[in-house]
Amino acid sequence: MLNISENSISNSIKLQDFESYKLLKQSRVKRISFWLIIGLLFGFTVCLFLPWTQNINAKGYVTTRSPEQRPQAIQSVIAGRLESWFVKEGDYVEKGDTIVFISDVKSEYFDPDLLERTSEQLSAKSQSIDSYDQKLRALQNQYTALGESLKLKKEQTINKLQQAKNKISIDSIDLGAYLTNLEIAQNQLLRTKELYDKGLKTLTELQEKEYKVQAADAKVNVQENKLLNQKNMLINLQIELLSIDRDYADKLAKSQSDQQSALSSKLESVAETSKLRNQYSNYNERQKLYYITAPQSGYITKTIKKGIGETIKEGTDIATIMPSNVDLAVEIYIKPQDLPLIKNGDPAQLRFDGWPAIVISGWPESSTGVFSGTIVAIDKYISDNGYYRVLLSPNNIKKEWPQNLSVGTGANGFILLKEVPIWYEIWRQLNGFPPDFYQTDLENKIEIKRKAPLKSVK
Repeated sequence: MLNISENSISNSIKLQDFESYKLLKQSRVKRISFWLIIGLLFGFTVCLFLPWTQNINAKGYVTTRSPEQRPQAIQSVIAGRLESWFVKEGDYVEKGDTIVFISDVKSEYFDPDLLERTSEQLSAKSQSIDSYDQKLRALQNQYTALGESLKLKKEQTINKLQQAKNKISIDSIDLGAYLTNLEIAQNQLLRTKELYDKGLKTLTELQEKEYKVQAADAKVNVQENKLLNQKNMLINLQIELLSIDRDYADKLAKSQSDQQSALSSKLESVAETSKLRNQYSNYNERQKLYYITAPQSGYITKTIKKGIGETIKEGTDIATIMPSNVDLAVEIYIKPQDLPLIKNGDPAQLRFDGWPAIVISGWPESSTGVFSGTIVAIDKYISDNGYYRVLLSPNNIKKEWPQNLSVGTGANGFILLKEVPIWYEIWRQLNGFPPDFYQTDLENKIEIKRKAPLKSVK
């Protein structure tokens, strides 16, 4: 009976007269409850001093450290129109396999014989270069011939000058001889005239001497004119020698000008030929771009462009490929207050979505279904979500990561720190302190005090 009614029966019934009540009175329930509570309190107190591994919990997802191993978009380098697909979503392709074929949409590339016509233009320009080379060789030969002709002409004129000088020298000697003969004839005429006046010589002899004087005088005049002509010829040859240099200088300059003109035309042809070669290579490479191929081996996960005849621009995403061979890693995000507590090489435990696990973060050795990792990179700048990104690589010494793990799978990680008593961890959690931060700071202060020099006591 609960004895909650106002009409109590305790006055009419005595409980001591019942045997069951006597048995209950004789039990030790109160004593057992007391010792049970004492035991629980003792056990709880002991548990407070058990070791607990501090950790930092964070969420993230599976990724890869190598940029080339991440999912990437397959793009078109040129604008075009989709003509035919060679793959479907989920297909495995090798590097270089054709994904899609496109046709050109720019009018300057519509000609189906574009490469052949460009090759003909290139051949014609190359032949024009050969023609200019032949012209240059001919002009060079002409220039050489002019130089040799100038040399011969000058030598010939110099020889004539020397001959003229020799003739002048000879004529000068002859003139001297004629002058001597004239002087002798004049002396004979004077003596003959004196004898004629005395009657010793006849008139005929006198006239004969006069004739000899006239003949000698005539020869002197002729020789003087001849010597003068030779001197004039020498002057003309000297003038001719000067005119030869000027005439051939003009001819040589004109020949050099023709050579430079031919060389300039040749260089223009070389430039146009190089431009055509570049254009031909561009056309050839552009035709290769009509077949869009896989940049690496992997699986086609999504086709972004769907229809046949659809026009696309340069750099448009056509499909997405996931590499087949990847080196997995986990990307997690931690709070800024926990960043000073971790460093590269620290161990971490991971649980992946889809793989059952029992996680005991404080006693990692008792956890099941978790995998080990190691911190390999810590960002030095904060992410857009207000957390710092940390990369973890597999630690396959104890247990390998799952074979079917894919990029993008969710992951929960807890980075292991120092072992502390459970009571300290409870106190830290209640106060919201970061793991082991103040303890580490206290140890640093103690270390600094140990290194400080002791003051001398007077």
